[in-house]
Amino acid sequence: MQQSTELTRPARALPPAVFGVAAATFAVVTTEMLPVGLLTSLGDGLRTSDGTAGLTVTLPGIVAALAAPLLPVAVRRADRRLVLCALLTLLAAANALSALAPGFGVLLAARALVGVCIGGVWAIAAGLAVRLVREGTVGRATAVIFSGIAVASVLGVPTGTLMGELVGWRWAFAAMGGFSLAVAALLAVLLPPLPADGAVRLREVTGLFRLPAVRAGLLVVMLLVAGHFAAYTYVRPALERIPGIGAGLISGLLLVYGSAGIAGNFLGGAAAARDSRRTLLAISAVLGATALLMAGVGGSLAAAAALLPVWGLAYGGVSVGAQNWLMAAAPHSREAASALFAGVFNAAIALGALLGGRAADHYGVPGALWLGGALALLATGAVVTVGRGSTEPRPTVYRRKVSP
Repeated sequence: MQQSTELTRPARALPPAVFGVAAATFAVVTTEMLPVGLLTSLGDGLRTSDGTAGLTVTLPGIVAALAAPLLPVAVRRADRRLVLCALLTLLAAANALSALAPGFGVLLAARALVGVCIGGVWAIAAGLAVRLVREGTVGRATAVIFSGIAVASVLGVPTGTLMGELVGWRWAFAAMGGFSLAVAALLAVLLPPLPADGAVRLREVTGLFRLPAVRAGLLVVMLLVAGHFAAYTYVRPALERIPGIGAGLISGLLLVYGSAGIAGNFLGGAAAARDSRRTLLAISAVLGATALLMAGVGGSLAAAAALLPVWGLAYGGVSVGAQNWLMAAAPHSREAASALFAGVFNAAIALGALLGGRAADHYGVPGALWLGGALALLATGAVVTVGRGSTEPRPTVYRRKVSP
């Protein structure tokens, strides 16, 4: 028997297809978060308030939470390479429509399409590594695919913000449209044919809730991600309380946070490939403690400079750690589990930002940080509870077929 190309690669090498999928996750996350840096100019250009303009971030998250579990059901047996290429092409069209939007209603319609792309891409891409690489490098390939999240925060969104300041917010969306189209072409060239393992049915997706380890993993995702966004949404106002701190120093601290997130993604991926439960236990404990300490230290620059990299390092491992947990919990329903994961993740983003806003309104910025830390520590309790029972997911041994 002759082995397939992927199996004959050197042990340490990853195929270009993995980096193509990482480019796709980078594209959807950058597009999702791009309005964060453009809210003021976007609101001025379309004559709407900052609060209303914030719907351009909220709406895609809500649509993505709905689209993620439904899209694999809708595309059924379609080749996943074609589905990813179609989603990136739709993302390019949505960005182009955003750039040309004559009014806020059209922009919101375009952002709803972005939500479909976010949910669809993550539902397929999150569990794709096992189909692209040999058994021993699945964990590392998964970390590369998920690195699109952290790289978007460090590179994509700041670049889009700078472009918006220099040439206008419409050009920032136009540039992302061109980039998304280029990624679609890249995926068409780099990805091998990826026929569906079988038609994903809605009852298969909902049936995963019967597995205790899946329920526990999704609960941990909900608590961790909601806790993070409840706190991190207000990290800039928290830093602005520090006496004498300027905008440049705040940007530098956030850049350090994002860089630590990239490192955390790969460290968390390596650790989760060995033991996802212990990895999530450490992440949730560190994330919760860091958010609580940020609330408590108040106006200390030294404390903030020490805590932000730790925060970034911990949160960087959340996505890849949780994905490894769910793949081990449902090894025979990888795409359905990835779809659920993407849906819960996006719902948690919206919920966390909402709860953090309410806490900040009632108790000030420290209230949002306290809430975020408390939710993360609740996730620690959920992981510990699973570890005491018989439902703990075990590492999955991935096996690939070889061609005759």
